[in-house]
Formats: sequence, structure tokens, C-alpha cells
Amino acid sequence: MYTQNGKAELVDVVEEMSRSFLDYSMSVIISRALPDARDGLKPAQRRILNAMYDLRLFPSHQHVKCAKICGDTSGNYHPHGEMVIYPTLVHMAQRWAMRERLVEGQGNFGSVEGDPPAAMRYTEARLTPLGAALMDDIFQETVDFVPNYDGRLTEPTVFPAAFPNLLVNGSMGIAVGMATSIPPHNLGEAIEATCAMITNPDITIDELSTHIRGPDFPTGCQIYGTSGIRQYFKTGRGSVKVRGKAGVEEIKGGREQIVITEIPYNVNRAAFVERIAQLVSQKVITEISAVRDESDENTRVVVELKRDTVPKVVINHLFKYTQLETSFPVYMLAIDHGQPKLLSLKEVIQCYTEHRREVVLRRTRFLLRQAEERAEKLEGYLIALAHLDDFVRIAREATYREEAKTRLMAYKLAQDRVQSIGICIRSVARLINGSYPFSATQADSVLELRLYQLTSLEQEKIKGEYQELLENIEDLKNIQASESRVLSIIRSELRAVQKQYATARLTGIVSEESEIHIEDLIVNEGCIITVTYGGFIKRTPVSAYRAQRRGGKGVIGMATRDTVGSGQEGDFVEHLFTASTHDYLMFFTKTGRCYVEKVYEIPEMGRASKGRSVANLLNLQPGESIAATLRIQSKTINSGAVAVDLTWNASLYILFATESGIVKKSNLVNFSNVRKGGIIAIRIEPGNQLIDAVLTTGDSEVILVTRRGMSIRFHEEELRDQGRDTVGVLGIRLEEGDAVVGVAIVRPSATLLVAGENGIGKRTPFRDYRLQSRGGKGVITMKTGDKTGYVVGALAVNDRDELMLITTGGQLVRTHILGIREAGRNTIGVKLINLQAKEKLQAIAPVVSQTTDEGPAPGEV
Repeated sequence: MYTQNGKAELVDVVEEMSRSFLDYSMSVIISRALPDARDGLKPAQRRILNAMYDLRLFPSHQHVKCAKICGDTSGNYHPHGEMVIYPTLVHMAQRWAMRERLVEGQGNFGSVEGDPPAAMRYTEARLTPLGAALMDDIFQETVDFVPNYDGRLTEPTVFPAAFPNLLVNGSMGIAVGMATSIPPHNLGEAIEATCAMITNPDITIDELSTHIRGPDFPTGCQIYGTSGIRQYFKTGRGSVKVRGKAGVEEIKGGREQIVITEIPYNVNRAAFVERIAQLVSQKVITEISAVRDESDENTRVVVELKRDTVPKVVINHLFKYTQLETSFPVYMLAIDHGQPKLLSLKEVIQCYTEHRREVVLRRTRFLLRQAEERAEKLEGYLIALAHLDDFVRIAREATYREEAKTRLMAYKLAQDRVQSIGICIRSVARLINGSYPFSATQADSVLELRLYQLTSLEQEKIKGEYQELLENIEDLKNIQASESRVLSIIRSELRAVQKQYATARLTGIVSEESEIHIEDLIVNEGCIITVTYGGFIKRTPVSAYRAQRRGGKGVIGMATRDTVGSGQEGDFVEHLFTASTHDYLMFFTKTGRCYVEKVYEIPEMGRASKGRSVANLLNLQPGESIAATLRIQSKTINSGAVAVDLTWNASLYILFATESGIVKKSNLVNFSNVRKGGIIAIRIEPGNQLIDAVLTTGDSEVILVTRRGMSIRFHEEELRDQGRDTVGVLGIRLEEGDAVVGVAIVRPSATLLVAGENGIGKRTPFRDYRLQSRGGKGVITMKTGDKTGYVVGALAVNDRDELMLITTGGQLVRTHILGIREAGRNTIGVKLINLQAKEKLQAIAPVVSQTTDEGPAPGEV
């Protein structure tokens, strides 16, 4: 590197880069990105407002072009170019960005849709009353001034700040290695909290929260829950859940529409409307027929609904899939005493209070000095008027002004004469050898006396002003000596701002218990969930399928896609099961991950519809496909005024079975808090995959069935309870080329139903399967061959159950279990379904038994 004298000098690159980066970091942190805890402003904001003050752009004055403001700011205080200054100026004038605007704009200052403002040559601005209030008393030596960047001028290091701007308007900024995110608050509440803390410095956070309830965003909306507010009040960091405001209106034809009148803070309205349109086109939300933005100065987004749609259900979908509900992260980082510091609510108020205390004291000293200087001049007037002949003679005898001044300063007045004039209070300290000397200031002021001031009326006015000054001086000295007087002044000045400028709260705060529970809006009814091999899912009412006799051809249950890349002619239904709309669905992928959703979140579609991609419902990882799905019955009891969720029962277990014969048992409680992105349910080794997962009581017997017709029955006590991220143990020892295709829980009153891919199946009593130790080869459960094909599934069924048969061509046949006769283990079975050419039976699943339009089921009266 080169030194100042132009000589080259070797330096350590690492050391130089480290020092330079630290210097740059501190410059960004202190001088650009973070606000000052005292006035809540970043340097660029402060310099813009200071330039506007220099231009006298007060609320009562006319607007001035923003180009002039930005030019003066850049030329005098902030030499970073007008194009970076103008966006900061615009931000302070946007009503949707600032809770209390500091700049009043005239012209196009952008929009909440993200539209840019007009060029600075077209827009105009001036200070708002609160913007001007930040600089009240700035030239009464209340704050320090430092030279500007070129030393021609001086600029304030901080504003006096007549109100707690950091709390009121918040701040957002990204520095090097740190960032700040402070929400805006209500002006009246912030002042209430500040006054409360001034009155009681030992006030607690809980007591402060009775005065300042939480954020108050300029866009309104509602905050759900107070836990995040309490957290950042205490620690300076937290997260607040914000929801927009939506209502329901009736339109022609008996239909309804949702009208959104408020959207969360910092959400782009145009992007929000576009997101709704995307969800409709992707069929994630199917109940919406149209969406349009009818906003002017106020937000009005209209979402038209299809007939017979429950509006609150759609509103909850909007909360889930769009930015109608967002989380505002709070990180209250600000510059305190020259250093970045994470501040709690109490510390923020304390920083502001200490700043105002310093402002009041410095202003008092300034006013006291001015009062004393004026009193000194008035004393000179009073003495001169009392001895006017002497002073006129001295002035007339003098040859020039300096001689007159010197003679006046040599003029001494006896103490008794001073007291008789009425200036003894201030003269005592200046008496020298019992006489009162004139000061240079007094001599100059006397020489500048005008003739009209010699009238008796003017003399009385001077005496009255002097007496008022004496009282004012004593009052100012009292303020300096009394801490309580200083705090009282701070409170009274804050109250004056509050009375004049405070507005009602815009953002409501509701407890988490007040949230809408969507289960209360949805009928608890049975439905059928179908999932295809290609990853498409839907739910359909049970009534859409009618019962048929054994051997029927069935009905089209699901239209399938043309290709799935599976070697089959088309997509096919891979999983089918029944559930209630209030239940939970646990999805387990072949790679061993788990996802949880509510049944009502599954899109409802007709019997012949294709379904919707699971990727729109679950955050599946690349290459993942669903292997098993469990219904977890929702159970909630009321214990007094509190609802207790018993859904995730610690007495229940999930038993996993993999293709290679590995089994594992895990407690259901381990899955009560599944993240949206899923969690590991079982560790799958390379070359293996999850086949199925079943719910057990921990005291059940389990049967594993293989594709070549082998089975093994063992007690689950042989399986210890394992955590989620474990492999498991061996359940059945497989022959080469064999694989597990099903797992069933033994029920004494039930039978084991197995089905082959050629549509052949049978039921066998569980007593035909002897209990063995896990890890053995097992026994025959179905005699497989060309007639039956390989086993495709196994179920534990009762006589009154119904069975759904799913083929690779998308055909679904629903039949009664009682129509399938029982047979021994080592037999073939009977025909369950008539298959078309090249069609295979793909899967079997139980269905809730119901009476249908074809008459009662066999055995029913």
C-alpha cells in the first residue's frame, strides 16, 4: 500500500482486509442501517428532515419539490446521491409504511401494490406536525452538532424528539452481520407507557403492557395471540402473527363473496391478488369462481365464491396459503451510546426518557443563560433611567463611543442606591467594595437606548419585564436542581403531543383462543380418500359409491392420468381408505418420512375426477411417494373451560413394515408435532422401502404377508418401543425374490383376507395361523400360481365390513365381505372382481358398510 508521503509499504493482506472490513461494518451499522434508540431515526432520515428544516418546510408553509429537498440533503449532509435519498424521503411520506408520517407528500408517492413513485421533479413535500416535533428546540443547544462531511456546515447527531419515534414508527434495516425489525406502535399508547415508566421507574413489563398493548400497523389488520408480544416486550425479539381483515357479502343468485379490506403490514397487494389467482388456477382452492381488486385509496379485494360454499372455510384457506396471514419477526436492535444493542420494551423507553431528560436540562441551561443575559441588560437600563442626568452628561462629555463606554463602566453605584432601584437580588453577587460596577454588556446596551424608551410608560414596561425575568430565572434554577421537575416537564410535554396528535388504534389484538376453529364449520362425516401411484389425491363422500354383489364389474371410481412412468398403461389408485373430515391423516413415504394433515384439507372431488397432486398438499422431498396413510381419530374433551386434545394417545403405537421384512414400533406421541416439511418416521436403509404402517395398542399380534403367499404371526411385545430415527428389527426372513406386501393386526372376531393380482381372494380365520417368534420364515397363507398371481394385499376384516377393490385401470368395486367365503391357508380362493384384458388388481381397502340404492347387504334384514 502507499503511505501519505507516496511511499510504497508492504502490509499483511489478511490483517488489512480484516481491519478494512471491520471499519466498513461499523460504518454500515452506525451510519446507515440501524436507527438511534433516542430519536428512532437512521442517519439518512435525520439528514433529510434536517435539510427540510433548513428550507423552513414546516406544516404551515407550502410544499417544495422533492428534487430541491434531495439536492440540498445530498449537497449539505448526505453525499450519497439523490437517487438513494429520494426512496428514503418517499418512505417517510407513505401512509401504509409509517404509522405516523414524518413527511407530507404531494403527488404520486407510490402505492401499496408496489408501484414506484413519480420522479422527484414531479413530487413535492413538507414536514408533518410530528415530523417538525422531532426537531422542536433543536437550536436551543439541546443536542450536539458536528461538522458535515466537508466541514462547511454542522448537523445534529440526534434530534430532541418530542415523542418516542422508535416505538411509534418502528424501523427495519439490514447491516453487516445483524438486522433490525421493530414494529410500529400507537402514539397514544407509547406515550402512556413512557409516562407510566417516568412515574414508576421500577414498573414491570406486565404493567407496561397494560398501557402499550402491542404493535399498531398502519394497514390495520389483527394480531392473533399475545405470547409473541410478551416475548419481544421482555427480550427484544419475538414473532407476531398478523391476519388481514375479511368479511362476507351476499350477491345476486344467492351466492356470497369475500371482501378483504385490510392486508398485513409490508404485504404487496398486487402480489397478494396474483397469489389467489394462482391458487385458483392450480386448483388448490376450488371454491373460488373469481377474484378482482377493487381498491382505490382503501383496500378492497373481492373473492367471489361458488354456490353452496362455506365462506369461512375459504377464508381459512386464504390464511393458510396466502399472505392474508403473516408472521412479523421482531428484533429490536438499535444504536445505544454508539453501540448496537438488542433492547427490551423497558430499555427502549428508558433510552428515550434519558434522552429527553438531557434535552430538558440542556434547554433549561440555555434558557437560563439567555434570561440572565437579558436581565443584565435590563439592570443596566434601570440604573441608567434612575440616573439619567449622570449618564447623559457622561455620553455628552465623551469624544467617541469607546470613551463613553469606558466612563460608563467606571461609574459605580452604592449598594443602598442599587437596592432602592429594585435590582438588589441580582446585584449582590456583583458588589465590589459595597458598590455596583457596570459591565461591558450593560454599557453597550445603555449607549443603544432610544429616546422613546425614556418615556415613563416604557420605563414601567422595562421594570415589568425585569421582574418576570427574575421569576423565570428562579424557576429555571429550580428545574435544574429538581429531578422531579424535569420528569414532570417531560410528562407534560408528552401529554401535549398525545392530546394533539394521538389517534385510535388501527390493529386489533385477539387472544389465540378467539381464533376460528375450522372444525366447527365443517360437518363431521365419512369420506373416502384415494391416492394414486402418480401422486394425486382427493376425498369423496362415501355415498358416491354404491354396494355391488361379488363378481360385479364396478363403476369408474377415478379417472387417471395418461402416464406415470411406472411401466403400467396409466396411473392407478395406490391407496384408498375411509376417514372422518375432522380426523388427522398421517402420510408415510416409501423413504420413511411422515407428514400430517387434517382430512378436511384434502380437496373434495367427484367420484370420476382425477384428484389433485399431493405436492400441492404436502412438502414432499424430490423422489418421495406415499407408502402408507393412517387415520388418527380426533378426540377432544372439555375440562372446565379448557379443551384437552387426546388425539395423540400415549397408549397407541405405530408399527412399520418394510419391503425387506424389517419391522419397527414407535409411540404415537412421537408424531404429535410434525413440521410442515415432515419428519423422519423410520430410517430406511439403501435398497429397502416402507410398505405399510398400522396403528396398534402395544398388546397386539401382527401378521406379515409376502407377495409369494408366505406369512408370519408374532406378538408385538417382541418389538421394543423405538424412537423415530431408528431402523427397526427383522420381522420375517424372506426367500430370494420375495417381499412383504401387507401387514395386519390380528383380531379374534375377524378373518385375514388376502387377494391376488388376478382378482382371486379368500378369507382365512386367524386361528389357522400359529403364533411364532419374529424373524422366522413363516407359513403359507395363499397358494400362489398362474391363476392367482402374486399377492397384492392383506386385510383383517369382519363379516359386516365392506371391501374396495382397486385395479390398475382405475376401476373401483365395492363389495360386502360376507359375500367372500372362508377358505384354508393353503388354498386358492374365489373370484373377487372381473378384470378387463391386461388389467390387474392393484390394492384392496376396507370401506364403512352402508345401505345403498341396490338394497341391503347380504345378511341384513
